[in-house]
Amino acid sequence: MERRSFVRSAGLAGVLAAGAAPAIVHAQANIRWRLASSFPKSLDTIFGAAEVFAKKVGEMTGGKFQISTHAAPELMPALQVVDGVQAGTIEMAHTAPYYFFGKDPTFALGCVIPFGLNSRQMTAWQFEGNGLKLMREFYKGYNIINFPGGNTGAQMGGWFRSPIKSLADMKGLKFRIGGFGGKVIERIGGVAQNIPAGEIYQALEKGTIDAAEWVGPYDDEKLGLNKVAQNYAYPGWWEGGPQLDFYINDKAFNALSAEYKAIVESAAAFAHVDMQAKYDARNPAALKRLVAANAKLFRFPKEMMDAAFKEAMALYSELSASNPHWKKVYEDLNVFRRDQNLWFRFTEAGFDDFMQAQKL
Repeated sequence: MERRSFVRSAGLAGVLAAGAAPAIVHAQANIRWRLASSFPKSLDTIFGAAEVFAKKVGEMTGGKFQISTHAAPELMPALQVVDGVQAGTIEMAHTAPYYFFGKDPTFALGCVIPFGLNSRQMTAWQFEGNGLKLMREFYKGYNIINFPGGNTGAQMGGWFRSPIKSLADMKGLKFRIGGFGGKVIERIGGVAQNIPAGEIYQALEKGTIDAAEWVGPYDDEKLGLNKVAQNYAYPGWWEGGPQLDFYINDKAFNALSAEYKAIVESAAAFAHVDMQAKYDARNPAALKRLVAANAKLFRFPKEMMDAAFKEAMALYSELSASNPHWKKVYEDLNVFRRDQNLWFRFTEAGFDDFMQAQKL
């Protein structure tokens, strides 16, 4: 929805939360929805966003609108939730859009692409730029209405049995990497594997893969990835600001009253902010614990980063030439990214660079 609608919805949420408009809420019918997540329940930050959303909807409707949340694969496999929403088998899902780039690469633009936007820039593009409008136009073909549903912030680069010291070390490396980043990994010599969160540890332990990335210290510690590979890379250049989404079947959403639609929108916005707040608050302590447990941090070499950037830009040009959906959305994102990076260079980057050099 447009910014004005978002602001109106946020205002309504405040009124409802304060109990000033019970007549509006109590006039609505009782509704029960099911939400399928692409994440295991053990990951309380990323799966938890669905629970936060459902709880807010219940609170703001006086319990009349209940949404049950289901971890993968309780209702369906993690990577089939789009099919479930599209067919109306479930009313909604919570997922990372880039998981479905195999259907169309444009899905990735609604989440993150290598060397794309950071989390603040992504939120700005969605709510103040054309991002939400353009992605909703695309999702119409899948019977989906989307709402931003969280962001992890910039991620780590994953766990490796041996550190990457040069571009040559990527050749033939079997790397669990989510979404669109695998396309670029393949172009610089790696072998990408898209494996759901709940299966990563076993694959890495058995040697089915040589390395794996998930999100960052807090989640990675929960998955125990440091127990099977100790070299911890940064930065996750393929995930500078990955956005999660709530996908809602369009018929289910359009059947809601105007008040319930506004509540859904407001609850999603709350969950969107809440997720990154939790990651930013919990990752520092988790990183300290991992290092204390002998995790060895290393930075990806510039040679590798430069090669990945070059291949990513080439891939985006190829897709723009062959996929009109991609071209329309990416061209808008590209212009927004250019201007955002110019601004952040003088403000955020300058401030962060100074502060992170201080001894506090």
